[in-house]
Amino acid sequence: MAVRAGDDPAAIPSAEELEARGAKIGRIKVVPSDVFDTSVEGEDGWFYRAANKLHINTRPSVIRGQLLFEEGETYSDRLVRETERNLRANPYLYDATIVPVAYDGTTVDLEVRTRDTWTLNPGLNFSRTGGENEYAVQIQEKNLLGRGQEFQVEWESDVERTALTFLFADPHFLRSYTQLAIAYSDADDGDTKYFRLHRPFYSLDTRWSAGTTLSDSTFDTERWEYGERVGRFQTEAQFYELAGGWSAGLRNGWVQRWTWGATYSESRFAPVPGYELAGPLPTDRKFVYPWVGFELVEDAFQERENQDQIRRTEDVLVGLSGWVRLGYAPETLGSEPDAVLLSAYVRDGVDLNPRQSLFGSAWLSGRYEHGEIANGILGAEARFYWTTSARSKFFGSVSGTATEQLDENQQLTLGGDTGLRGYPFAYQAGTSRALLTLEQRYYTKWYPFRLFHVAGAAFFDAGRTWGRDVTGAESFGLLKNVGIGLRLGSSRSAFGNVVHIDLAFPLDRETDIDKVQFVVETKGQF
Repeated sequence: MAVRAGDDPAAIPSAEELEARGAKIGRIKVVPSDVFDTSVEGEDGWFYRAANKLHINTRPSVIRGQLLFEEGETYSDRLVRETERNLRANPYLYDATIVPVAYDGTTVDLEVRTRDTWTLNPGLNFSRTGGENEYAVQIQEKNLLGRGQEFQVEWESDVERTALTFLFADPHFLRSYTQLAIAYSDADDGDTKYFRLHRPFYSLDTRWSAGTTLSDSTFDTERWEYGERVGRFQTEAQFYELAGGWSAGLRNGWVQRWTWGATYSESRFAPVPGYELAGPLPTDRKFVYPWVGFELVEDAFQERENQDQIRRTEDVLVGLSGWVRLGYAPETLGSEPDAVLLSAYVRDGVDLNPRQSLFGSAWLSGRYEHGEIANGILGAEARFYWTTSARSKFFGSVSGTATEQLDENQQLTLGGDTGLRGYPFAYQAGTSRALLTLEQRYYTKWYPFRLFHVAGAAFFDAGRTWGRDVTGAESFGLLKNVGIGLRLGSSRSAFGNVVHIDLAFPLDRETDIDKVQFVVETKGQF
C-alpha cells in the first residue's frame, strides 16, 4: 500500500533514504498555479480573480519538457534540485518545488509545483539614472499562450537613441532545449538585426552544445565628458559565430567543458555630419578567427533568501566557476590586423560563518597585435554580505577596472549609471576606475496589495577614475555620495525583480550638479 503525503508526510522517506533504497520514479504530476492564490486571505478579491482569468498559465507540457528526469528512472535528489533551479530561472515562474507525494516501498511519485508570474506588460515604462530619463511604450509578453515564449514590440527613448524594437524568443524551440531568438530594431541612428539558434549546456551533466549567432547593426556611438555629450561617430558592426562544445558531464562535484568555434567580427567607423568627434575617429577592425575555450563549474549551489532579491528563492553558487577563450585571427583569413584574442572570467564564493559570505570575481579581455596589448581590460569585484538581524543585512562591494590601449570607440566611465548614484550619467572617464559601495538594507513586513515586498536602504558610494580619456578629459579625483532608497521587490511580475527609488546626495558637488539626484530604475538585484 502506497504512503501518501496527505496521509502522513513523515511516512515518506527523505531524499537521502529514497536514493539509498534505489527508489524508482513513478508518476510525475505537474501542478501549475495561478499568479494569485485566491485561497489566501488578501488575494481573494475581484482584482486578483480577474488577473488570474486574464493570465494564461504555463502549460504543463512546457514544465514537463524541462525536467531532467523521467518516469521509470532511479530517483536522484541532485537532479530534482537542479531541475528546480532551472525552472526558477524562467522569468514566467515565481517559484518551483518538486516533492515526493507517494511511496509504495519501491516507487516514488513526484509532484512538480510551480507558480506563475504576471507576464503581460502593456503600457508606459519610466526610469531615471544619472540625471537622464528613459521612456518606453511597449507590448511585451514573456509567456506567450503559456508556451514560455517571449514576444515584444517596444518604442524606447533613452539618453543615446530612440528605437522601435521587435523581438521573438523561444527558449524551448520545437519542444527541445534549443533556444531561438530573433530581433529587429529600427532606431533614429541606424538599425540592428539579430538571430541566434543555440543548444546550451542546459544542465551540469549535459554532454554537448552547439549554436550560431548572427548580428548586423548600424548605430551612433556617443562620447561623454563630465556628464555631457561632446562627440558622436557612426558604427557599423557585423558579428557572425558558429560554436560547439563537449563535456564529460558531472564528475566528483565538478564539470569541465571544452568549447570551440569560428568567429567573424568587423567594425567600421565614420563621422556623423553636423557633430564633433571629440577625439580621434576609431580605426576600422576586422577579425576572422577560430577559437577554443574551457569552462569549469563546481556543483556547490545553495538556496537563499534576501541576498540579492527580496523574499524570493535565490539559487546561489557558493563555489568556483570560470571560463577562458583563446583565438587567433591571422591576416591570411582576412583579419585586419593579425591578432591573438583572449578573454577569461572567474568567480568564487565562500561562507565565512553562518551570517557572513564573501564573493569575488575577476575578468580580462584583450588582443595581442603589432607586438603589444590592444584593448586590454582587467577587472575585479568583491561582494560582502552580513546578515545583521532577521530583517536587516549589511552589503559592501569594491570593484576596479584597468585598461591598456583601450579601443577608441570605447570609454571607461563612472557616474550615476555605473554605481556612483549622486552624480550625472558618465560624469568621469579615464583609463581605469574604482568604486566602493556600502549599504545597510532593511526588510519590512509590508506587502502592499500583495504585489510588492517593501525594503529600504541607506547607502554610501565613493569612486574615481584615473588617466586621460580619449576625449582628453581628466579625472575630478575621488567623488562621494550618501543616500537613502526604497526597494519594491516584485513577487508577481516577470519584468524586473526590484524597483529602485533613490535619493542620492553628492558630497563633492560642483556648481553644475544638482544637490539631489533622483533615481528610479528596475534592476534584477537589490
